[in-house]
Amino acid sequence: MKNLIISCLILVLFKHVAFSQDSLRIEGKVTFSNDDVVFHQIDEHTWVGSGYEMWHESLYLIEGRDKSILIDAGTNIKDLDKIVSSITNKPVILVATHVHPDHTGPSINCFPEVYINPADMDLMQVYMSKYQGVVKHLKDKEIIDLGNRQLEVVYTPGHTKGSTTFIDKNAGYGFSGDSFGTGLLLLGVDFSTFIASCEKICSIMEGNKIKYLYPGHYNESNMETLSKIKNMLALSQHVLSGSIKGKVNPDNTFGLNLAVDGIGYRIIYNESAIK
Repeated sequence: MKNLIISCLILVLFKHVAFSQDSLRIEGKVTFSNDDVVFHQIDEHTWVGSGYEMWHESLYLIEGRDKSILIDAGTNIKDLDKIVSSITNKPVILVATHVHPDHTGPSINCFPEVYINPADMDLMQVYMSKYQGVVKHLKDKEIIDLGNRQLEVVYTPGHTKGSTTFIDKNAGYGFSGDSFGTGLLLLGVDFSTFIASCEKICSIMEGNKIKYLYPGHYNESNMETLSKIKNMLALSQHVLSGSIKGKVNPDNTFGLNLAVDGIGYRIIYNESAIK
């Protein structure tokens, strides 16, 4: 129920945030554009797609020598498989950072299979019940080999129980979906679990010189940096210890009645997250 509540809050917050293609700050070369999505090139073999329905929800196409991976599928992008095929000629694997409608919407039906974190299986009943393909499970710390390019799967529960980050150690960046909020974290787990995710990803970023993580709603100025995640970690520790009290969330939407603010981000939660 808590996951459903948080998912509904996402819809309330983002459903009516209108923007045009011109409002996107991403400066990379446009490789595809239509009424549903625009793809910009991040580097020679990496692209970000920005959807138009849910606050420019982001999907990422990562190409290796032998195959490619699509991280998330947006909200409702028609013929997404054909769009992706116009950018890369490599076979494409679909994976999800988490199971929410702005990341695993009807667009997933363009693909015969999708990989998710099994901790988000409960959300499938709500948001992926009409998916006719095969659902496969990601494993924490597994390596997805694309041929001359690898992504490491890292479980980072925060926004949902099954939130997952993908790390490209050689490139020095990763893809975190909404694990750390993209500026607004709707906390779907307790603070203890989120703190563990922050500690885990900070260790990986420091140990592998990861510069930043591309978030689930990317506008080129809001990457998740090591500094930001360390700040989120410290703030969460203070909230859990009681040394910082959350203020009342004026919307009090679906029972998420508390909020704390850091520099450039906010965490929204309720009392059950403090345990």
